[in-house]
Amino acid sequence: MFKRALGIGMAFIGLIVGAGFASGQEMLQFFVAFGLMGIVGAFIASVIMILIGVASLQLGSHVQAKEHTAVFRRVSHPALAWFLDAATITTLFAIGFVMFAGGGANMSQQFGWPVWVGAVLTLLAVLVAGMFDVDKVSRLIGLITPFIVLFLLGASGWTLLTAPYNVVALDLAAGNVQTSLPNWWVGALNYVGLCAITGVSMTIVIGGSMLDSRTAGLAGLIGGSMYLLLLMLAVCALFLRVDVIGGDALPMLTLVNELDPRLGAAMSAVIFGMIFNTALGMFYALGKRLTRARPERFRQVYVASVLVGFGLSFVGFRALVSFVYPVLGYMGLVLIAVLATGWLQRRARISAEAKRRLRLRRLAMRRLDPRRRFTAAHAAKVEQLSSESNLADAALHEALVDRAQTALAADPDVDYTLLPADANATEVLTQAEPSECQASPRATLEKDQRLASDIDQAR
Repeated sequence: MFKRALGIGMAFIGLIVGAGFASGQEMLQFFVAFGLMGIVGAFIASVIMILIGVASLQLGSHVQAKEHTAVFRRVSHPALAWFLDAATITTLFAIGFVMFAGGGANMSQQFGWPVWVGAVLTLLAVLVAGMFDVDKVSRLIGLITPFIVLFLLGASGWTLLTAPYNVVALDLAAGNVQTSLPNWWVGALNYVGLCAITGVSMTIVIGGSMLDSRTAGLAGLIGGSMYLLLLMLAVCALFLRVDVIGGDALPMLTLVNELDPRLGAAMSAVIFGMIFNTALGMFYALGKRLTRARPERFRQVYVASVLVGFGLSFVGFRALVSFVYPVLGYMGLVLIAVLATGWLQRRARISAEAKRRLRLRRLAMRRLDPRRRFTAAHAAKVEQLSSESNLADAALHEALVDRAQTALAADPDVDYTLLPADANATEVLTQAEPSECQASPRATLEKDQRLASDIDQAR
């Protein structure tokens, strides 16, 4: 459970720690520009993000969402759900094409390449990776995340240890940083709104790939807590060097280059990975949303939206962050209010459903494990629990069989043969083994004793 939650937590970090965060440009404009009070704002923003991570992953898991509207429609009025859907679609596309600009700025600052070179490299990576399914995409996002975590911790830690702490002078220098936001608390709320509306769509999709809502909630807690640590360290480090990095497009890259130019080159590659992460998450979720009625057209729509976004990316990274991000942040505040309210109202139901699915998962494992017996009482329990679930029987049973087969096939101690591709999951789980009626009276008694014990455990 923890290993799975940690992997999803890393994917969550990978979605919200994108180009603007990894480069330091977001932190510069939303927090450092307001000096010491900006640091307070960063703490408030990161605490709210923990709540958003838990809520979005659990709600996605609870309804087994394939795209974000499945959650929006459950937790809000239809008119509000429509607004959130439109705002999220706009955000997915806007952040996606900002990432292409970030890819160009990254390579230009570090290596002096033309901006279009980095943008084209980002384009090619996003086009190729988007052909994978959602599980592979979330794993890919999670794999890249540890590298940016390592660099952010290293650069921030080194700066905190070596920078002069002339706080009064630095507070004055922070006032020279260009920002379109009026004050520190608006910056904090706007930033958390931006992060929510940027990451919530793909986060819901990832949550929807998890049947266990408790694991999804733990993943949100882990990811949100890691985010708090990263944001606080990075904002404090940038504040301590604001007199040097205040005018740079990628201030975090400047900090790493001060430490060692060779590390700067490596950091540039890692930032490219985070840019790729965010662009992939945005356009993948956008494609899923736009093709919800025609899923077979996902690849064509995905490629078309990526190409259009690439064409719009040449406005410039810093300018796009300054003007596009705050507008999206205000829309994100509405999303936060809706998700938080919906999650708080449904916590009891989510918890009960999580326990129900755990019992069903144990029964599914028993049904498919060739070493164990599955009786009529077990089948009746599956039908009872399924009727109480918020999911349709067919979808629930298919998910249970799929996860049970994956677990059994990976167990070296089990000689397991996969079911035929056309097997009906509902029939598999709701039919007892026919051989049970041939058992001897003594065997039947022993079987009934084991059954009673199994049902007690399932409860």
